[in-house]
Amino acid sequence: MSSKSELDLSCPVCFEIFTNPVLLSCSHSFCRDCLQKWWREKQTHECPVCKKMHLLSELPLNLALKNLCEAFLLEKDRRGSTQSEDRCSEHLEKLKLFCQDHLQPVCVVCRDSKEHKKHRFRPIDEAARYHKGILQKTLNPLKEKLKIFEQTKGHCDQTAKHIELQTQNTQRQIKEQFKKLHQFLQEEEEARMTALKEEEEQKIELIKLMIEAMDMKISFLSDIIRATEENLRSKDVLFLQNYKAALERVQQYPLMEDPQLIPETLIDVAKHLGNLNFNIWNKMKDIVSYTPVILDPNSAHPGLILSEDLTSVRFGERQKLPDNPERFDFHHCVLGSEGFNSGTHSWDIEVRDYKICAVGVVKESVHLKGEISAGYLAICLHDEQYTAVSPALPDAVVSAKKKLERIRMYLDFDRGKLSFYDPGDNTHIHTFKQTFTEKLFPCIQTETKLPVKILPVPVSVTVEKQVPVTTGWFR
Repeated sequence: MSSKSELDLSCPVCFEIFTNPVLLSCSHSFCRDCLQKWWREKQTHECPVCKKMHLLSELPLNLALKNLCEAFLLEKDRRGSTQSEDRCSEHLEKLKLFCQDHLQPVCVVCRDSKEHKKHRFRPIDEAARYHKGILQKTLNPLKEKLKIFEQTKGHCDQTAKHIELQTQNTQRQIKEQFKKLHQFLQEEEEARMTALKEEEEQKIELIKLMIEAMDMKISFLSDIIRATEENLRSKDVLFLQNYKAALERVQQYPLMEDPQLIPETLIDVAKHLGNLNFNIWNKMKDIVSYTPVILDPNSAHPGLILSEDLTSVRFGERQKLPDNPERFDFHHCVLGSEGFNSGTHSWDIEVRDYKICAVGVVKESVHLKGEISAGYLAICLHDEQYTAVSPALPDAVVSAKKKLERIRMYLDFDRGKLSFYDPGDNTHIHTFKQTFTEKLFPCIQTETKLPVKILPVPVSVTVEKQVPVTTGWFR
């Protein structure tokens, strides 16, 4: 049977040879299971081809079509078994030759046919060995390519897991930092509310004492006034008998000082609200720190362990980290998170062990994979010996008056200078001089288990005072 026949015997839903075909009133046939599944999904009994509604509850079996399908499958199986015996599908002869022009096996009848006239032929076994070799050579690069894709996919899977872990750790640290800030603000709010309440209590108590004193004097004066007025209403003889005493009482109180309101008895609102945000922010500098260089964990060699605040690094057990392009894989190094391409910059580094350590800068264009032989400037510290290293210059041993526990790096990008100092007494150690044409990143190399730390700088808040301008109003 032809491929046309196979198409005619295929279900319009599953595109396979009909299985238990049923016939609809519109004359279209479908596999029973395919049609029932279609109706369950669509929730309407319509024909999948013409969309006509099917009203019958029973699905009649298309017996003629079922018989045709079974006959077709039997014939297909027979032909398959015949072809599996390496015989020509057209002449049913043994396939003994290989046509090198059509690149297909043929029988001896095919060789003599018009279709293969003047073609080149080789024995089937010889052609198979030859073309297997060609295909194998063609297949090997694909295998290598497949291996690369599988390895890269593995790296991507590892990177995705690492991203999730980075996100979780970063979220935790953000929450911890804000928790500290919230706690500071809450404590500061409570302290200021307490101060306000204490001032209220003190000044209310003062006002109460003043009121009590006023009440006593008001009561005393009221008694004198009442007694004097009663004496004035008495008979003349009695009045004159009490006159001298009444006059003395009345005359002594006009000498009493008038009551005065005590100044600054109101709440000092300005003290509590004036520049409140600024004053809290200014006080906050005592609990915050600023580090001029922050290390980039995505650049750190897997054998390095960074502190949570990304300001120190130490040598440790190798970690399973993504092999991203910006990560060192040979040198035990880590870069700063930001590079410099102008201006002046300074940062101090604390070094507590000199097993193997180097501090310096690396150019942005340096490829971090493998051994790095160019694009860096650094001071190496090893067994208390200090060496200035740069691929453009011969290594130079530099001297220091004492064992350095801190090193200050000062970069003047525009003037092309990278200097190293002892921050204890600001003693100069070494200066590299060259023209910088690309961004430079701070870099630390270490193989010691004691941390190498970038030190924070003092935080201060200054207020710029404005100079008054003389105008006509103040001449």
